[in-house]
Amino acid sequence: MDVLLVEDNLNDAELTMRQLKKHHLANNLFHVEDGAAALDFLFGEGAFAGRRDGLLSPKVVLMDIQMPKLNGIEVLRKMKADDRTKKIPVVILTSSNQDPDIKTCYELGVNSYIVKPVDFERFSVAIRDLGFYWLLLNQPPR
Repeated sequence: MDVLLVEDNLNDAELTMRQLKKHHLANNLFHVEDGAAALDFLFGEGAFAGRRDGLLSPKVVLMDIQMPKLNGIEVLRKMKADDRTKKIPVVILTSSNQDPDIKTCYELGVNSYIVKPVDFERFSVAIRDLGFYWLLLNQPPR
């Protein structure tokens, strides 16, 4: 698994997936629409119980903050508190440029915090660049 995309905005999710695949950066990409589904996916629980052989570790998790059921900050908190998932790089990809959100995410151990550009071209370039970095250049711990 290369990328777990946690995004409730289907337009943003589609654009993100399209850009990563266009540049051959995420052949193994999985998308969920809320934080609860993200945790179920990562820990092989809920709808993903029995379909996973234990924990599934993506190379990177790209995640929005504002989502239904469980927000990105809560998902980040649970991921970084669990030895099985705390080393998985997490990139917050959100429209929130609120200082409390940024500070909280870094305090919880986020690896990067990116505010989504509103402009289509800038958004596309941002996704391409973050894909190159996190999927090709970054060397995560094993």
